[in-house]
Amino acid sequence: MMEKLFLYLQYPFVRYAIIVGVLIALSSSLLGVTLVLKRFSFIGDGLSHVAFGAMAIASVLKLADKMTLILPVTILSAVVLLKRGHNARIKGDAMIAMISVGALAFGYLLMNVFSSSANISGDVCSTLFGSTSILTLTAGEVTACVILSLVVVGMFVILYNRLFAVTFDESFAKATGVKTDRYNLIVAVMIAVIIVLAMNLVGSLLISALVIFPALSAMRVFKSFKSVTVFAAGFSVICALAGIIISILAGTPVGSTIVAVDVAAFFVCFFSGKLIGGIA
Repeated sequence: MMEKLFLYLQYPFVRYAIIVGVLIALSSSLLGVTLVLKRFSFIGDGLSHVAFGAMAIASVLKLADKMTLILPVTILSAVVLLKRGHNARIKGDAMIAMISVGALAFGYLLMNVFSSSANISGDVCSTLFGSTSILTLTAGEVTACVILSLVVVGMFVILYNRLFAVTFDESFAKATGVKTDRYNLIVAVMIAVIIVLAMNLVGSLLISALVIFPALSAMRVFKSFKSVTVFAAGFSVICALAGIIISILAGTPVGSTIVAVDVAAFFVCFFSGKLIGGIA
């Protein structure tokens, strides 16, 4: 098995997949801690549906670079959900459900009405649950992913203290002079970027797993924000790397395999937390 793995690692597309997978997992786990604590853990699922709808529109318009439409639409939706979710008449959870279901239905309708493929069901299934597109990335796509992922990680590190304050007590942070609206906007933009990047990795319906599971797993074992964040980052990278390697060796879908590893690791953390608590 190790010989087979080293053989596969000689191919550039496998190395590209590992690099992109690890960076996306790292970025999503950092933002996941903030989103889970702010009770917006389901926003990844909602935005992934929005991205699916935007991708359907881009396909109908036959855009050469679909990201020129998908990224702005997803960012705008993230801003609406995070900024307006608490104050609007339609609260955050209801707004996420409304936007996600509407975008998913609208996107699927467009793909059927303006079909340009003989296998619509296959295209939709690949988009929703991930496909082999992660193994067909070009050097340009990998470079763009690396740059955007590093920007997200860099912004999180630089703004760590501000994001910590906004996450735990937004009202108090605002009273002390922190521009909470600005940092909520930054979080919205960063999570939208990660959602769009992760579509090629795990598919639209499984993206929220990359956001939720690392944070929840870390919270089973650690209590402080810093410890949870660091553990979630390492947890997500290891699970993504293991999932990609298993999928390559076993021939299973990349996205589903990564999520399966995340779920298994979550239960390990869950029972470990119970054991540690019992010993204490």
